[in-house]
Amino acid sequence: MAISESTINEIKYRNDIESVISSYVSLKRRGKNLIGLCPFHNEKTPSFTVYPESGSFYCFGCGAGGDVFTFVKLIENLDYIDAVRLLAERSGVSVQEENFDNSLSKLKERIYEINRETARFFHEYLMSDSGKWALNYLTDRGLKLSTIKHFGLGAAPDSWDSLVSHLKNKGFSFSDMLAANVVGKSQKGSYYDRFRKRVMFPIIDIRGRVIAFSGRAMPGDTSGGKYVNTSDTPVYKKSENLFGMNFAKSHCAESIILVEGNMDVISLHQAGFRNAVAALGTSFTNEQAKLLSRYTKEIILTLDADAAGIKAAARAGEILKNTGLKVRVVSVPDGKDPDEFIKKHGAARFGAVLEGAVNEIEYKLLAAVGDIDVNSDDGKVKYISRAAEIIAESADAVERDVYIGRLSRKYDVSRNALSLRVDQIRKSNLRKDRKKAIGNIMRPKFDTNAPNPEKRLNPSAAAAEECVISVLFSHPDYFEEAYNRLKPDQMVTALNSRIYEKICNVLSQGEALDITAFSGILTDSQMGYLVSIINSDRARDNPFTVLKDSISVILDQRSKKSSSDIKSMDVDEWAENLRKVIENKKRGK
Repeated sequence: MAISESTINEIKYRNDIESVISSYVSLKRRGKNLIGLCPFHNEKTPSFTVYPESGSFYCFGCGAGGDVFTFVKLIENLDYIDAVRLLAERSGVSVQEENFDNSLSKLKERIYEINRETARFFHEYLMSDSGKWALNYLTDRGLKLSTIKHFGLGAAPDSWDSLVSHLKNKGFSFSDMLAANVVGKSQKGSYYDRFRKRVMFPIIDIRGRVIAFSGRAMPGDTSGGKYVNTSDTPVYKKSENLFGMNFAKSHCAESIILVEGNMDVISLHQAGFRNAVAALGTSFTNEQAKLLSRYTKEIILTLDADAAGIKAAARAGEILKNTGLKVRVVSVPDGKDPDEFIKKHGAARFGAVLEGAVNEIEYKLLAAVGDIDVNSDDGKVKYISRAAEIIAESADAVERDVYIGRLSRKYDVSRNALSLRVDQIRKSNLRKDRKKAIGNIMRPKFDTNAPNPEKRLNPSAAAAEECVISVLFSHPDYFEEAYNRLKPDQMVTALNSRIYEKICNVLSQGEALDITAFSGILTDSQMGYLVSIINSDRARDNPFTVLKDSISVILDQRSKKSSSDIKSMDVDEWAENLRKVIENKKRGK
């Protein structure tokens, strides 16, 4: 193990799971446990539970679960060792590692170092005489020198190997440069700079580390795309990060402004709107919504009023509303983006635009007018039809009633007629959803990534195995009874066999059984599976009887499984199976 068990336990002791998770999730006490909205999937009703007694958490919605190390690993997108390091640093515990293949962790550290050095290289070039062309572009866009330095902006030289040579002189290997995605490799085997003659925007995570880059071509340059971005690397997933979040996180308790581009973010921050962020070269994602929900109460979408902007607003709104965040939408006048609008009208006018932000339904109703002539009868009918579809999307009866009343008055349409139309659309949508749900049931898909895929083929045995595991966590004093009758290799499913073997190893050495003993050996989904078992109430009543009966079921299922496999066994396998059957009989099975 990389870190001694005593150190792991000390780190866990100093990082109470309730206080750690409370720094990310708003929790409410329910009896001896705590509940909240899950930070790992979108939900409106809390299904995320923290169990202080067992030092674990579990979400009944998505299955995420584990101990405090698993939580930090998932929420911060770290590997296990880095999660341990982070909690150790937080609690002041010194960590020493030995005899562990932490090659991925070391690669990540080298990529961070390469990114930091690359950002420094780009910034120094921007501020040199040679980079005047890029600096002039940024200042012509209205950026102050202080803003440029604050965001660490830079420029990539018009060269094929300037960065390659610089990083090589700093001692970095070509393989690490490739892993960081700041250089490329030609078919002939030579290395070249990925970013050339571009204004560079370093992308920084919430911990202040440079994780990637976005390079913008100069106006009129058609030699490549407008933007060249870092591809996903071991330290960067564009779907999980937001540009400007490292600065906005300290200014967004009430709201976050979500814009479309890097320059919009920078201009807004310069104008005093330091709660602005942008997605990174991709459509808005669930992971980005989860990140935002950890820092604010409300999202203000500033999107274009064209068809693409309306579609983007609808998608982002759909994702965001499941996080429990309030969502408002603003359409910047004259079809301009925030950067252009602020240049022309100033920060105060943009602040007034933000004050006029409307909720998602209002935005869709405004945008639905489009090029329809609502003064004509045909146009009025066409618009009311579109509006009814939009109102029907709302699950809130009061909200629907408000907008039905407002539209019926504004367009002199019978309230009853409009209400009837909305109800018809809702019933139609419900029928479609029900038909889709039934179709999914009729065509089940086997999830090969499920924590215990063998459970599907051996449901009785797997359920009994889970009971054994649950009983031993609650009553470790029953261990000898369990082990005398059931050995780990007699479990039917491989995952439960591994878990049971670890339980046996821990208890046979007289140590306390703790969920953390499994953090380094199980996957994230397997940790969730284990936590769901140990926090269930299946062993609450008559646990000793449950244990004995469960073992009997396992051995019976094991025997049936072996018998069904005899036909396919060779002579040696058959003899081994017979030996095990005889041993079981001697034990009184």
